[in-house]
Amino acid sequence: MPPKNQITIYDVAKVTGVSITTVSRVLNASGKVNDVTRRRIMEAIDTLGFVPKAEARARALRAAGRIGVLSPFFTAPSFVQRLRGISAALSDTQHELIIYTVESLDHLQSFLLSLPLTGNLNGLIILSMEVDQAAVCRLRDHNLKTVLVEYPVESLSGVVINDEAGGEMAATLLLDKGHQHFAFIGVDRSPDYAHKPIAQRYKGFRETITKAGLTLNKEMVIQAPYTMEDTYALSRDLLTQANRPTAIFAATDLQAFAVLKAARDLQISIPNDLAVIGFDDLDMASYLGLTTIRQHLDESGRIAVELLLADLAEPDRLPRHVELPLQIIEREST
Repeated sequence: MPPKNQITIYDVAKVTGVSITTVSRVLNASGKVNDVTRRRIMEAIDTLGFVPKAEARARALRAAGRIGVLSPFFTAPSFVQRLRGISAALSDTQHELIIYTVESLDHLQSFLLSLPLTGNLNGLIILSMEVDQAAVCRLRDHNLKTVLVEYPVESLSGVVINDEAGGEMAATLLLDKGHQHFAFIGVDRSPDYAHKPIAQRYKGFRETITKAGLTLNKEMVIQAPYTMEDTYALSRDLLTQANRPTAIFAATDLQAFAVLKAARDLQISIPNDLAVIGFDDLDMASYLGLTTIRQHLDESGRIAVELLLADLAEPDRLPRHVELPLQIIEREST
């Protein structure tokens, strides 16, 4: 086998027993390669230390600056607002925004393999996804400056949100209003590649209620698919129970909207008979009168861009982590 600096795509193909075309598809994050083959090629690339030719990398970087964003749930409102903040922050720069939507763990790993190697990006922002140490090392070894949003890693700059504190804030507000019978609605099927903030919001909510000498009963903890339709159906079931709660904390605004509709369809008065609080402060929250925990979604995108551009301007500076403050926005639903 030749020295690492002489490894070519032919060597990767030979070691893995696949065609050059298949290796190329993995490098370009194509979905046309099965997961087993993709993982085998990824392992070979890391083991061999393969890097695309320097001249190809140089040609890519001579083009207009490119900032990539890895995002799950592309159509989820919270990610749309984060992307809006990123786009606004880049609008006055010479950088082109490229969005990569992740659909599976293997898809994420494929992007984390190919993007540092191809040299097509000047920088990368990763939204709410878990990045393992091998990927972190690859990003750093290939000098692809990267900023993480929501998932903190010490060696990479990032934007951090204290989700547990948000749950505490929701519980404290409801306790201060005299509520003693609570329910929590979360998300039951987060993808295995995504960061899981809902568990932290639930933890803060439950522990604050417990410290107040009250109990959040198991039957009052509902895990719903992340759709308004499913949350609406489960909320109706919850609200037609004889011992229905007087206050509900929904872990996302989208789910809180479904709770509000279910309550109003059942002619339950809000907030007199039921208080509802969400998390995010989506654009629609103010129109629906939803009390929520604001996490400054647009701002998180803007700050991620600022951190990334600063890292690109000063490549040797230490990583920085910015924690965005959460804020209770009280409206008609409490």
